[in-house]
Amino acid sequence: MLAAITNKQEDKFEGGRRLRLLSYNIQTGTSTNHFRQFVTQSWKQVLPHSQRLENIKQIANMACDYDIIGLQEVDAGSLRTGFVNQTEYMAMQANLPFWFHQTNRKLGKIAQHSNGLMCRFKPSEISDHKLPGMLPGRGALFARFGHGSESLVVVVLHLALGQKARMRQLSYVSEVASDFRHVIVMGDMNCKPESKEIQQLLMTSDLHEPVENLHTWPSWRPQRSIDHILVSSSLRVDKTHVLSHTFSDHLPIAMEVTLPNTIKISS
Repeated sequence: MLAAITNKQEDKFEGGRRLRLLSYNIQTGTSTNHFRQFVTQSWKQVLPHSQRLENIKQIANMACDYDIIGLQEVDAGSLRTGFVNQTEYMAMQANLPFWFHQTNRKLGKIAQHSNGLMCRFKPSEISDHKLPGMLPGRGALFARFGHGSESLVVVVLHLALGQKARMRQLSYVSEVASDFRHVIVMGDMNCKPESKEIQQLLMTSDLHEPVENLHTWPSWRPQRSIDHILVSSSLRVDKTHVLSHTFSDHLPIAMEVTLPNTIKISS
């Protein structure tokens, strides 16, 4: 009987689309190689520099191998980026036809702090959610692929530094995502897998983290697992790993999943 159930479970993935996912906090394309550079090179967060565009090009070259890419700490076009919308620029460089950004903290012409999404498939719906917290400036970008109950929802987010705020933010995400059966949540969550806030999310949703303790920060000596890709149990995870691309203070995290054959995504 167990074998029959297992075979039935595998049958639902027969012919299902395989997706390559990537989540990356790119620090607006600023490489960091030591903690002291957060101070000595802090000017790079507000002023343009030649390394930034080259790093963005390299990130785009990497991203072209993926189907859905969630970005954090991108700039929507300001002084520090030469008024280049980084998500748009990388999508064009990577030949990814669909891109979206969510600006959560606007500092006039100096900086436009955003989340970004680049994808090979056209979403049927995009929604912009401001996350709760004492300080404004955190958000989640929801993208829906397909229609009806058999659609896929991808959430790109960047959580707060404080635990109380993260608890509220993940509670909000869990509540919104509960309306959907097939969900992927990716981003910089600023907390470890065993944290109270991550564990609360896993207990109050159908999400799980296939591989824990994939160290992504700091990029030059990764010791903390604060970037995550969480998926619904309805999706089959085939591979999860961290990439050794040091174009930021974070490393990117990649995942390959197979969707049930009932989910239809068109380009």
